[in-house]
Amino acid sequence: MRRGTRYGVLLGPLLAGGAPPDLVRRAARGLGLPERGAYAVVVLAGSVPEAAVAEGPDADGTLWRWCGSGDGAGDVAVVLLGAAGPPGAVARLGKHGAGPGGMSPVVGSLAELGAARRLAGTALLTCAPGTREVVRLDERLPTALLVSRPELSARLLAEVFGPLLALVPAERAVLVGTLEAWLECGGSMGRAAVRLRCHRNTVFNRLRRLERLTARSLSRPRELVDLVLALDVLRLSSAPP
Repeated sequence: MRRGTRYGVLLGPLLAGGAPPDLVRRAARGLGLPERGAYAVVVLAGSVPEAAVAEGPDADGTLWRWCGSGDGAGDVAVVLLGAAGPPGAVARLGKHGAGPGGMSPVVGSLAELGAARRLAGTALLTCAPGTREVVRLDERLPTALLVSRPELSARLLAEVFGPLLALVPAERAVLVGTLEAWLECGGSMGRAAVRLRCHRNTVFNRLRRLERLTARSLSRPRELVDLVLALDVLRLSSAPP
């Protein structure tokens, strides 16, 4: 049975938000779920493996109720979380190769699924193009702010990375990759050099050049925030760095 044919009618009004209490009660009975509980919504894009859309219960007690997104863009799950919580649900989807996808914060009732559905959609927007990751909004809040205001994101990218974007793609990719490695290595030049397979001084010189191009210093916290956020916008762009 194709997902969405069984639960779409029941979940649709809940995911749209604003469902009256009597409708929530009827939907709860039809879905076999309690009105109150630890719920999250997952929005997946693209084709989802059938193995990923089982109803459960999973080993930790997690229950899944799936339906179509309503706009043909992907699939939506309402998840009654078990003992493993959101990390367990995300791990299950990753195990089955589902994604990209976004998971909402936990809400306390079926009546709150409308807001959760919107936040899960925002989380999905934080997935970089071409990835299969399933991400939790609570772990992507700064990036979620960026995708929620695309006009400001574009302005931030132009303001912070404008001179960097004017470089030829290969040169730009080297500087961006070095910044990413340095950040992932906790600001350690030595560890970044090992990851990039180059000398520590090479990492230092690349980062100094990036600082000159952007007129921002990695040692000043507020300016570092600018660089990290601009890097997130660039990562989410459909164009390669």
